[in-house]
Amino acid sequence: MEKKTLFDKIWDAHVVKSVPSGPDVFFIDKHFIHEVTSPVAFLNLEKRGVGVLHPQRTVGTPDHNVPTVDQDKTIKDKLSRMQVEKLRENCKKHGIELHDLGSAHHGIVHVIGPELGITQPGMTIVCGDSHTSTHGAFGAIAFGIGTSEVEMVLATQCIMQSKAKKMRITVDGELSAGVTSKDIILYIIAKISAAGATGYFVEYAGSAIESLSMEARMTICNMSIEMGARGGLIAPDETTFDYLKGKQYSPKGEEWDKAVAYWKSLKTDDGAVFDKEYHFDAADIEPMITYGTNPGMGIKVKGNIPSTEGMEGSNKTSYLKSLDYMGFAPGEAIQGKKVDFVFVGSCTNGRIEDIRSVANYVKGKKKADNITAWIVPGSREVEKMAHEEGLVKILEEAGFELRQPGCSACLAMNDDKIPSGKYAVSTSNRNFEGRQGPGARTMLASPLTVAAVAVKGEICDPREIF
Repeated sequence: MEKKTLFDKIWDAHVVKSVPSGPDVFFIDKHFIHEVTSPVAFLNLEKRGVGVLHPQRTVGTPDHNVPTVDQDKTIKDKLSRMQVEKLRENCKKHGIELHDLGSAHHGIVHVIGPELGITQPGMTIVCGDSHTSTHGAFGAIAFGIGTSEVEMVLATQCIMQSKAKKMRITVDGELSAGVTSKDIILYIIAKISAAGATGYFVEYAGSAIESLSMEARMTICNMSIEMGARGGLIAPDETTFDYLKGKQYSPKGEEWDKAVAYWKSLKTDDGAVFDKEYHFDAADIEPMITYGTNPGMGIKVKGNIPSTEGMEGSNKTSYLKSLDYMGFAPGEAIQGKKVDFVFVGSCTNGRIEDIRSVANYVKGKKKADNITAWIVPGSREVEKMAHEEGLVKILEEAGFELRQPGCSACLAMNDDKIPSGKYAVSTSNRNFEGRQGPGARTMLASPLTVAAVAVKGEICDPREIF
């Protein structure tokens, strides 16, 4: 029998039709929609007189440009308000489940899917958002799509898609204290570059990956696209099953037993061949931080910004341009750099484990006077748990501001923007020019590093602070 990778097994099971020398007609199990990329798709369906084929396979929530304060009031920004209203109208008209502002399960689309048990192993999942790769942590093929493809999935429950190449990234060994999954993925991207996995679907493997919680695995898969990958996935195991058991949309009773039996088959066969492989030692990974304007420009917090030695032509020009935007110079240390804002949140690190880790490290301490500190839960459920566990009290006593669920300062599509020229250490996923606001200077790091920076007021190694 042919030896198959996990990606092959899921992909092949969802091909409706193969087009010779072309893409596959590929069936989608679950489709998540939000307020930004869905309105035009619905409008086009209406123009064509086409309905939604399987509304029960689509789930909606507003997240990208919703305010994170006063969510019970009318949205002030006109465009944001119109987009959220259109999402409501379209979901109601087509019978699509909507987790609206103020509802018990409102939140960032890639947080509420796993939280509710909608995301399950073996599924194919799409959304009009690049970080749909998050759901791959459950052993699912999940990827972002464009507005025209959102329309296609709504109308047919299928998408035209060419099969990606396969890459495996293995991380073996034990992580040192203070090193998190965010550090793992920033380390990998720094090693292979922001374009190093272009054209591939990445499977993460190895003892260091297997030791991670589901929330930590979601962080890894979330940032797969930041190295150019089509998506990332991790084989399901007992950690996955324990996380899903009892969730609202998880199978129950005999159906649960059947599901787990199938899920256990979702692993790469011994001897299956990948198009490319990388191996990394967990012992080499330390707390990481970015210094430039793409996620591949990352170094160990205790390291120095790379020099221009060996660079030439356009590579050197673009590198210096990036450093100029950030106000940094080649060869200098990143530690000790003053910071203005810290942000904990996003579909990368807005889960309860992230908020717990920050609260644990700032308990009994105060943020530095020069720091504005925002904590934004990824969902109403995360917010509720943070209150019930006393985390909010700890964070507020330390000087952090807890806001309401949403994408918030991950991207400049809402009111939570970093002012021009200011430095922000962020748990989000992108540090492009203007990503967190026009002229904002973003450095990506783990929640632990953010907590340390908030207390000290400058870039520092969390292992030395705590």
